[in-house]
Amino acid sequence: MNTSNNRPESPAGPPGPPGRVRRDLTQGSILKNLMILSWPILVTQLMMTLGPTIDTIWVGRLGETAIAAVGVAGTAVMLVMGLMMGFTMGMLALLSRAIGAGDNHMASRIAQQSIVFSAIFAFVIALVGQFLGQKILLLITQDPGIVELGTIYLRIEFLGGATMVFRMTMDTIMQSSGDTFNPMWIAAVYRVIHIILCPFMIFGWWIFPELGVAGAAWTAVIAQGIGVILGLRVLFSERSRVRVSFKDFKFDPVILWRIIRIGIPASIGGIQRSLSQFILQVLMAPFGPAALAAHVIAQRIEMFFFMPAMSFGNGAGVLAGQNLGAGKPERAEKGAWLAVAILEAFIVVVIIIMLVWTKPIVNIFNSEPGLEAIAIQYIRIAAVGWIMMGFMFALMNTMQSAGDTTMMMIFSILDTWLVTILLAWLLPRYTDLGVLGIRWAMSASVIVGGLINVFYFRTGRWKKKKV
Repeated sequence: MNTSNNRPESPAGPPGPPGRVRRDLTQGSILKNLMILSWPILVTQLMMTLGPTIDTIWVGRLGETAIAAVGVAGTAVMLVMGLMMGFTMGMLALLSRAIGAGDNHMASRIAQQSIVFSAIFAFVIALVGQFLGQKILLLITQDPGIVELGTIYLRIEFLGGATMVFRMTMDTIMQSSGDTFNPMWIAAVYRVIHIILCPFMIFGWWIFPELGVAGAAWTAVIAQGIGVILGLRVLFSERSRVRVSFKDFKFDPVILWRIIRIGIPASIGGIQRSLSQFILQVLMAPFGPAALAAHVIAQRIEMFFFMPAMSFGNGAGVLAGQNLGAGKPERAEKGAWLAVAILEAFIVVVIIIMLVWTKPIVNIFNSEPGLEAIAIQYIRIAAVGWIMMGFMFALMNTMQSAGDTTMMMIFSILDTWLVTILLAWLLPRYTDLGVLGIRWAMSASVIVGGLINVFYFRTGRWKKKKV
């Protein structure tokens, strides 16, 4: 792949639309480019988070067992998403470098193979969900109510996994080209549909059947399916910078292998993070449904505040990939540090808000006294670790987008097993913290992960990575 400053014109079809979608991220103000990339990603991420949060609010009306069931099943879904997100990192690394080098023809070929890979992946997870769904949940908890409801939710989510996988792939293709606006409006459309449809499907309002927990899962599948249709329309039209066409399609095992080679370490890293949540729920289960339900509520709240960190991290990653493709590593590094500065300022404000208004925010989800008290403690403990969140997300995404996924995988494994899981097992047993020890382990993991990423980023090795 050409990564010099002599950037060839694309031989592939007519140019995409003018304006922001065509913005050259390898030139001009780094801060402006970062902001233009990141704020639409932020809106997109908020829309993505809104769906599960709305599900939790409505399912909360069905009781703590229903909340725990959706949360436990959601952990298994996150495990699959963590695996797929690793492969989308491989796609992003290749696509952003091709765009940065000006090779739009290669970018189109990479996009084709990415869609083929997604189809195969979606088929596999659909089978896993149908045949192993209940067994997966039994690894977490033996509570019959949670397992029964969680299995229903999980099987539907995995059966509709194609919509989730294709949506992630299409977002990656568009965002890696610098087009963060199309994914934003698509996410807004399908999430509005999700929000409106959810209570109708759960409680059987109007002409809809009363499906309970299953209604929340079907709502997610239907809404994301609409998002996939809208995304395909963009990618197969002139509105996308990366024009996808299967007119002269050829299966390209070389490109597929490059996606997998870069993606496997990132996937393992993603699985480690999701697996840690899975194991943490296993460790929490003996403390009862209230402890699990409070954990789910705390996670939903945290997800909203993690979104800016993830968004600016993704923006810094796209910026890094394109600038490395154009042979400008110094711009890639500066973009990452700017993202860190913005995020850390934001996180300080978030911590203040959460410490002052924890109770009213928790009560949005559930106001049962026992559940509320545990959730409030969880969030206040989590706030200790948030201070390193900006460093972790911005620097990690930059290095992964540069294709340096192997070291990120190693760091993730060490952080997961030697910090998160080890402390989560030790603290409840050998201190008086009880279930709160598990949340302290999670905070410690964020702090350690952030420090490790800072140290490795400063070595500059990621800038020399070949993809």
